[in-house]
Amino acid sequence: MQRYLLSRLLQAVAILFGVLLLVFLMVRATGDPAALMMPREASQQDIQAFRHAMGFDRPLLIQFWDFLSGVVVGDFGNSLYYKTPALPLILERLPATLQLACVGMLMALVVGIPLGLAAGATPGSLWDTIARAVGLLGQSTPNFWLAMVMIIIFAVNLSWLPSFGRDELRSVIMPAFVLGLPTMGVLVRLTRSAVLEIRGEDYVRTAYGKGLRPRQVYFRHILRNVAIPLVSVIGIQFGYMLGGSIYIETIFAWPGMGTLIADAVGHRDFLLVQSIAFFTSAVIIALSLLTDLVYSLLDPRIRYGA
Repeated sequence: MQRYLLSRLLQAVAILFGVLLLVFLMVRATGDPAALMMPREASQQDIQAFRHAMGFDRPLLIQFWDFLSGVVVGDFGNSLYYKTPALPLILERLPATLQLACVGMLMALVVGIPLGLAAGATPGSLWDTIARAVGLLGQSTPNFWLAMVMIIIFAVNLSWLPSFGRDELRSVIMPAFVLGLPTMGVLVRLTRSAVLEIRGEDYVRTAYGKGLRPRQVYFRHILRNVAIPLVSVIGIQFGYMLGGSIYIETIFAWPGMGTLIADAVGHRDFLLVQSIAFFTSAVIIALSLLTDLVYSLLDPRIRYGA
Protein backbone atom coordinates (compact mmCIF):
# COMPACT_ATOMS: atom_id res chain seq x y z
CA MET A 1 0.00 0.00 0.00
CA GLN A 2 2.82 2.42 0.83
CA ARG A 3 4.52 1.67 -2.48
CA TYR A 4 1.29 2.32 -4.33
CA LEU A 5 0.69 5.57 -2.46
CA LEU A 6 4.22 6.77 -3.21
CA SER A 7 3.89 5.89 -6.90
CA ARG A 8 0.53 7.68 -7.15
CA LEU A 9 1.97 10.78 -5.46
CA LEU A 10 4.86 10.80 -7.94
CA GLN A 11 2.40 10.41 -10.80
CA ALA A 12 0.35 13.29 -9.42
CA VAL A 13 3.43 15.52 -9.28
CA ALA A 14 4.33 14.58 -12.86
CA ILE A 15 0.78 15.29 -14.06
CA LEU A 16 0.71 18.64 -12.28
CA PHE A 17 3.99 19.55 -13.93
CA GLY A 18 2.48 18.60 -17.29
CA VAL A 19 -0.59 20.71 -16.56
CA LEU A 20 1.63 23.69 -15.69
CA LEU A 21 3.53 23.30 -18.94
CA LEU A 22 0.35 22.86 -20.98
CA VAL A 23 -1.36 25.90 -19.45
CA PHE A 24 1.78 27.98 -19.94
CA LEU A 25 2.06 26.99 -23.61
CA MET A 26 -1.65 27.35 -24.36
CA VAL A 27 -1.65 30.98 -23.24
CA ARG A 28 1.24 31.71 -25.55
CA ALA A 29 -0.17 29.62 -28.42
CA THR A 30 -3.10 32.03 -28.69
CA GLY A 31 -0.71 34.76 -29.80
CA ASP A 32 1.31 37.48 -28.18
CA PRO A 33 0.05 37.55 -24.56
CA ALA A 34 0.81 41.24 -24.25
CA ALA A 35 -1.24 42.12 -27.34
CA LEU A 36 -4.11 39.89 -26.17
CA MET A 37 -4.18 41.24 -22.64
CA MET A 38 -3.94 44.90 -23.56
CA PRO A 39 -6.97 46.89 -24.78
CA ARG A 40 -7.52 47.01 -28.55
CA GLU A 41 -6.87 50.74 -28.61
CA ALA A 42 -3.45 50.36 -26.97
CA SER A 43 -0.48 51.73 -28.94
CA GLN A 44 2.56 49.68 -29.89
CA GLN A 45 4.62 51.54 -27.31
CA ASP A 46 2.11 50.63 -24.60
CA ILE A 47 2.21 46.99 -25.65
CA GLN A 48 6.02 46.96 -25.59
CA ALA A 49 6.08 48.55 -22.14
CA PHE A 50 3.53 46.01 -20.86
CA ARG A 51 5.50 43.12 -22.40
CA HIS A 52 8.65 44.28 -20.61
CA ALA A 53 6.84 44.83 -17.30
CA MET A 54 5.30 41.32 -17.38
CA GLY A 55 8.53 39.67 -18.53
CA PHE A 56 7.12 38.48 -21.86
CA ASP A 57 10.22 39.73 -23.67
CA ARG A 58 12.43 37.19 -21.89
CA PRO A 59 13.17 33.64 -23.21
CA LEU A 60 10.29 31.15 -22.80
CA LEU A 61 12.37 28.86 -20.61
CA ILE A 62 13.00 31.66 -18.10
CA GLN A 63 9.33 32.67 -18.21
CA PHE A 64 8.27 29.10 -17.48
CA TRP A 65 10.76 28.81 -14.64
CA ASP A 66 9.41 32.01 -13.08
CA PHE A 67 5.86 30.68 -13.46
CA LEU A 68 6.80 27.30 -11.97
CA SER A 69 8.74 28.75 -9.03
CA GLY A 70 5.85 31.07 -8.24
CA VAL A 71 3.28 28.26 -8.27
CA VAL A 72 5.41 26.16 -5.91
CA VAL A 73 5.20 28.86 -3.24
CA GLY A 74 1.53 29.65 -3.98
CA ASP A 75 2.17 32.77 -6.06
CA PHE A 76 0.06 32.56 -9.23
CA GLY A 77 0.66 36.15 -10.18
CA ASN A 78 -1.70 39.13 -10.14
CA SER A 79 -4.98 39.36 -11.96
CA LEU A 80 -4.79 42.02 -14.66
CA TYR A 81 -8.46 42.96 -14.36
CA TYR A 82 -8.99 42.76 -10.59
CA LYS A 83 -5.49 44.11 -9.80
CA THR A 84 -5.08 41.62 -6.93
CA PRO A 85 -3.26 38.27 -6.49
CA ALA A 86 -4.99 35.45 -8.36
CA LEU A 87 -4.98 32.82 -5.62
CA PRO A 88 -7.07 34.81 -3.08
CA LEU A 89 -9.61 35.47 -5.84
CA ILE A 90 -9.88 31.75 -6.54
CA LEU A 91 -10.16 30.84 -2.86
CA GLU A 92 -12.83 33.51 -2.41
CA ARG A 93 -14.99 31.94 -5.15
CA LEU A 94 -14.22 28.32 -4.25
CA PRO A 95 -16.87 27.93 -1.46
CA ALA A 96 -19.69 28.87 -3.85
CA THR A 97 -18.55 26.32 -6.44
CA LEU A 98 -18.08 23.68 -3.74
CA GLN A 99 -21.58 24.33 -2.41
CA LEU A 100 -23.07 24.00 -5.89
CA ALA A 101 -21.14 20.82 -6.68
CA CYS A 102 -21.85 19.20 -3.29
CA VAL A 103 -25.59 19.87 -3.44
CA GLY A 104 -25.71 18.68 -7.05
CA MET A 105 -23.82 15.51 -6.15
CA LEU A 106 -26.10 14.94 -3.14
CA MET A 107 -29.15 15.16 -5.40
CA ALA A 108 -27.56 12.73 -7.84
CA LEU A 109 -26.70 10.25 -5.07
CA VAL A 110 -30.08 10.42 -3.32
CA VAL A 111 -32.00 9.80 -6.55
CA GLY A 112 -29.57 7.90 -8.78
CA ILE A 113 -28.29 5.11 -6.53
CA PRO A 114 -31.59 4.02 -4.88
CA LEU A 115 -33.36 4.15 -8.24
CA GLY A 116 -30.59 2.11 -9.88
CA LEU A 117 -30.70 -0.43 -7.04
CA ALA A 118 -34.47 -0.81 -7.34
CA ALA A 119 -34.24 -1.19 -11.11
CA GLY A 120 -31.47 -3.77 -10.90
CA ALA A 121 -33.34 -5.79 -8.27
CA THR A 122 -36.59 -5.84 -10.27
CA PRO A 123 -35.76 -5.81 -14.01
CA GLY A 124 -38.74 -5.17 -16.24
CA SER A 125 -40.73 -3.49 -13.47
CA LEU A 126 -42.07 0.06 -13.27
CA TRP A 127 -38.96 1.10 -11.28
CA ASP A 128 -36.79 -0.28 -14.06
CA THR A 129 -38.67 1.74 -16.68
CA ILE A 130 -38.37 4.92 -14.59
CA ALA A 131 -34.65 4.30 -14.02
CA ARG A 132 -33.93 3.85 -17.72
CA ALA A 133 -35.90 7.02 -18.51
CA VAL A 134 -33.99 9.03 -15.89
CA GLY A 135 -30.67 7.66 -17.16
CA LEU A 136 -31.52 8.58 -20.74
CA LEU A 137 -32.74 12.07 -19.85
CA GLY A 138 -29.81 12.73 -17.58
CA GLN A 139 -27.21 11.92 -20.23
CA SER A 140 -28.98 13.45 -23.24
CA THR A 141 -30.53 16.69 -21.96
CA PRO A 142 -28.36 19.79 -22.65
CA ASN A 143 -27.58 21.57 -19.38
CA PHE A 144 -27.93 25.09 -20.73
CA TRP A 145 -31.35 24.32 -22.27
CA LEU A 146 -32.64 22.70 -19.09
CA ALA A 147 -31.40 25.67 -17.04
CA MET A 148 -33.33 28.16 -19.15
CA VAL A 149 -36.48 26.01 -19.15
CA MET A 150 -36.37 25.71 -15.35
CA ILE A 151 -35.89 29.46 -14.97
CA ILE A 152 -38.95 30.12 -17.17
CA ILE A 153 -41.13 27.60 -15.31
CA PHE A 154 -40.07 27.83 -11.67
CA ALA A 155 -38.77 31.42 -11.47
CA VAL A 156 -40.77 33.42 -14.02
CA ASN A 157 -44.13 31.62 -14.25
CA LEU A 158 -44.50 30.04 -10.79
CA SER A 159 -42.20 32.35 -8.78
CA TRP A 160 -41.17 29.43 -6.57
CA LEU A 161 -37.40 29.82 -6.83
CA PRO A 162 -35.01 32.73 -7.47
CA SER A 163 -33.57 32.82 -10.96
CA PHE A 164 -30.08 34.06 -10.10
CA GLY A 165 -27.66 34.84 -7.30
CA ARG A 166 -26.69 33.14 -4.06
CA ASP A 167 -28.72 35.16 -1.60
CA GLU A 168 -30.74 32.37 0.04
CA LEU A 169 -30.80 28.61 0.40
CA ARG A 170 -33.50 28.20 -2.27
CA SER A 171 -31.23 29.77 -4.86
CA VAL A 172 -29.02 26.66 -4.99
CA ILE A 173 -31.84 24.23 -5.90
CA MET A 174 -32.12 24.91 -9.64
CA PRO A 175 -28.43 25.27 -10.54
CA ALA A 176 -27.52 22.25 -8.39
CA PHE A 177 -30.19 20.09 -10.02
CA VAL A 178 -29.12 21.12 -13.52
CA LEU A 179 -25.48 20.47 -12.66
CA GLY A 180 -26.20 17.12 -11.00
CA LEU A 181 -28.62 15.70 -13.58
CA PRO A 182 -25.93 14.21 -15.88
CA THR A 183 -24.27 12.55 -12.89
CA MET A 184 -27.65 11.27 -11.78
CA GLY A 185 -28.13 9.63 -15.18
CA VAL A 186 -24.68 8.04 -15.02
CA LEU A 187 -25.26 6.68 -11.50
CA VAL A 188 -28.67 5.24 -12.36
CA ARG A 189 -27.38 3.35 -15.38
CA LEU A 190 -24.17 2.19 -13.73
CA THR A 191 -25.91 1.01 -10.54
CA ARG A 192 -28.59 -0.84 -12.49
CA SER A 193 -26.10 -2.62 -14.76
CA ALA A 194 -23.81 -3.49 -11.82
CA VAL A 195 -26.66 -5.03 -9.82
CA LEU A 196 -27.84 -7.05 -12.81
CA GLU A 197 -24.31 -8.34 -13.39
CA ILE A 198 -23.54 -9.16 -9.75
CA ARG A 199 -26.85 -10.97 -9.23
CA GLY A 200 -25.65 -13.65 -11.64
CA GLU A 201 -22.28 -14.26 -9.97
CA ASP A 202 -21.48 -17.64 -8.41
CA TYR A 203 -20.97 -16.30 -4.89
CA VAL A 204 -24.45 -14.76 -4.93
CA ARG A 205 -26.01 -18.06 -5.98
CA THR A 206 -23.95 -19.79 -3.28
CA ALA A 207 -25.26 -17.36 -0.67
CA TYR A 208 -28.82 -18.16 -1.69
CA GLY A 209 -27.95 -21.86 -1.56
CA LYS A 210 -26.75 -21.51 2.03
CA GLY A 211 -30.21 -20.34 3.01
CA LEU A 212 -29.52 -16.62 3.45
CA ARG A 213 -32.51 -14.37 3.14
CA PRO A 214 -32.75 -12.18 0.00
CA ARG A 215 -32.31 -9.05 2.12
CA GLN A 216 -29.12 -10.45 3.66
CA VAL A 217 -27.71 -11.40 0.25
CA TYR A 218 -28.56 -8.00 -1.13
CA PHE A 219 -26.90 -6.00 1.62
CA ARG A 220 -23.93 -8.27 2.38
CA HIS A 221 -22.87 -9.27 -1.12
CA ILE A 222 -24.53 -7.20 -3.83
CA LEU A 223 -24.40 -3.68 -2.38
CA ARG A 224 -20.80 -3.93 -1.22
CA ASN A 225 -19.59 -4.99 -4.66
CA VAL A 226 -21.72 -2.37 -6.40
CA ALA A 227 -20.07 0.34 -4.28
CA ILE A 228 -16.60 -0.21 -5.81
CA PRO A 229 -17.35 0.98 -9.39
CA LEU A 230 -19.61 3.70 -7.97
CA VAL A 231 -16.75 5.22 -5.97
CA SER A 232 -14.69 5.68 -9.12
CA VAL A 233 -17.54 7.30 -11.02
CA ILE A 234 -18.52 9.56 -8.13
CA GLY A 235 -14.97 10.84 -7.75
CA ILE A 236 -14.61 11.53 -11.47
CA GLN A 237 -18.04 13.14 -11.78
CA PHE A 238 -17.45 15.38 -8.77
CA GLY A 239 -14.26 16.63 -10.40
CA TYR A 240 -16.18 17.33 -13.60
CA MET A 241 -18.80 19.22 -11.61
CA LEU A 242 -16.16 21.40 -9.99
CA GLY A 243 -14.45 22.20 -13.26
CA GLY A 244 -17.37 22.14 -15.67
CA SER A 245 -19.87 24.48 -14.04
CA ILE A 246 -19.02 27.52 -16.19
CA TYR A 247 -22.26 27.57 -18.19
CA ILE A 248 -24.45 26.79 -15.20
CA GLU A 249 -22.87 29.45 -12.99
CA THR A 250 -23.06 32.00 -15.81
CA ILE A 251 -26.74 31.34 -16.53
CA PHE A 252 -27.74 31.51 -12.87
CA ALA A 253 -25.24 34.30 -12.02
CA TRP A 254 -23.74 32.03 -9.37
CA PRO A 255 -20.64 33.72 -7.85
CA GLY A 256 -18.26 30.76 -8.17
CA MET A 257 -15.13 29.86 -10.10
CA GLY A 258 -17.15 29.30 -13.26
CA THR A 259 -18.25 32.92 -13.46
CA LEU A 260 -14.76 33.98 -12.42
CA ILE A 261 -13.13 32.22 -15.35
CA ALA A 262 -15.84 33.50 -17.71
CA ASP A 263 -15.11 37.06 -16.57
CA ALA A 264 -11.36 36.42 -16.88
CA VAL A 265 -11.75 35.24 -20.48
CA GLY A 266 -14.02 38.18 -21.32
CA HIS A 267 -11.51 40.66 -19.90
CA ARG A 268 -8.47 38.91 -21.45
CA ASP A 269 -7.12 38.17 -17.99
CA PHE A 270 -5.02 35.20 -19.10
CA LEU A 271 -2.95 35.10 -15.92
CA LEU A 272 -6.13 34.47 -13.95
CA VAL A 273 -7.30 31.91 -16.54
CA GLN A 274 -4.12 29.86 -16.26
CA SER A 275 -4.27 30.07 -12.45
CA ILE A 276 -7.84 28.73 -12.36
CA ALA A 277 -6.97 26.00 -14.87
CA PHE A 278 -4.06 24.79 -12.77
CA PHE A 279 -5.96 25.02 -9.49
CA THR A 280 -8.90 23.03 -10.89
CA SER A 281 -6.57 20.40 -12.33
CA ALA A 282 -4.84 20.02 -8.96
CA VAL A 283 -8.19 19.47 -7.22
CA ILE A 284 -9.26 16.86 -9.78
CA ILE A 285 -5.95 15.00 -9.44
CA ALA A 286 -6.32 15.01 -5.64
CA LEU A 287 -9.86 13.62 -5.97
CA SER A 288 -8.60 10.87 -8.27
CA LEU A 289 -5.92 9.89 -5.75
CA LEU A 290 -8.44 9.90 -2.91
CA THR A 291 -10.82 7.74 -4.95
CA ASP A 292 -8.13 5.12 -5.55
CA LEU A 293 -7.30 4.97 -1.84
CA VAL A 294 -10.96 4.47 -0.89
CA TYR A 295 -10.97 1.25 -2.94
CA SER A 296 -8.89 -0.55 -0.34
CA LEU A 297 -11.29 0.49 2.42
CA LEU A 298 -14.33 -0.85 0.57
CA ASP A 299 -12.73 -4.12 -0.48
CA PRO A 300 -9.83 -5.48 1.64
CA ARG A 301 -9.08 -8.01 -1.13
CA ILE A 302 -7.61 -5.21 -3.21
CA ARG A 303 -3.87 -4.92 -2.70
CA TYR A 304 -1.96 -2.18 -4.48
CA GLY A 305 1.68 -2.45 -5.39
CA ALA A 306 1.72 -6.25 -5.09
